[in-house]
Amino acid sequence: MKHFLNATGLIVPILIAVSSALAAGPTYTDPEKADEDFAFQGEYAGELGSGDEKGKFGLQVIALGKGKFKAVGYHGGLPGDGWNGEEPVRVEETGERKGDTVTFTGKMGSGTIKGGAMTVKDPDGNPLGTLNKVTRKSRTLGKEPLEGAVVLFDGKNADQWENGKITEDGLLVQGTTSKQKFGSCQLHIEFRIPYQPEDSGQGRGNSGIYLQGRYECQMLDSFGLEGKDNECGGLYSVKACDLNMCYPPLSWQTYDIEYTAAKYEGDKLVANPRVTIYHNGVKIHENVELPGERNTTAAPVKAGPEPGPIYLQDHGNPVRYRNIWVLETDK
Repeated sequence: MKHFLNATGLIVPILIAVSSALAAGPTYTDPEKADEDFAFQGEYAGELGSGDEKGKFGLQVIALGKGKFKAVGYHGGLPGDGWNGEEPVRVEETGERKGDTVTFTGKMGSGTIKGGAMTVKDPDGNPLGTLNKVTRKSRTLGKEPLEGAVVLFDGKNADQWENGKITEDGLLVQGTTSKQKFGSCQLHIEFRIPYQPEDSGQGRGNSGIYLQGRYECQMLDSFGLEGKDNECGGLYSVKACDLNMCYPPLSWQTYDIEYTAAKYEGDKLVANPRVTIYHNGVKIHENVELPGERNTTAAPVKAGPEPGPIYLQDHGNPVRYRNIWVLETDK
């Protein structure tokens, strides 16, 4: 991975062009202007089975573009809302949309989505139940700044950010760095990932928040994926999240972060930094030790004892942010 220095002296990864190249399909930032598939993508929940074998079940339906879909099922309910931790059921067959209906058909049976619900049948055509579409919201959405917190963005202006830009509807644009630097802190941020149904991997709604400009918690459209270290909620190149809590694209999501900076005695590192992270109100990292002698991949600030900024990565995708505040905990 190559880097260059921009006018402000921050290291900027040459990944924007790569990510843009990966984003070959359409990009939507407004749910009202999304394609016809958008209405079917999302989360479904209910009870499936027959007789004594009936139980709660959650399903995530992911749009692939041009009327194609994939699906992932969870016994007990959706991640963070009942899932029992068993291996997810990754439906092998691709769902197809015809008009106002999406149908999955395979060896495990069939599922038909219409009118905001999926009707599920076994391979013999016997009904197993109905899963209704649900729209979850983070339990920390709209969280007010704690007493003494520094408000970095409240929709009014981008004065707290280097080269900060705001959209017409009052959202902060990716690719900016806080002017203020921080040590140990608590942080709240709300972010919205674009809808890019025909794209995949690192080209699908990519950004990230860097604590002290050194350690990245990834932002990505990882809805329905495994939750790896380079997916949403992952500590990039350090650790996968304990649970993939990524909501569907164009949903407002939250990170609530408790960060303890590295400790030094003179120039000697004596304690590595640590972090606890809640994604959409659910803990996905608990007191994780970060590499104190190095920063994570593509970080603009090298590891060291000095305070550092909050950096919101530009990876070529229109990720948006709001309600950002930081409470310093080392003062």
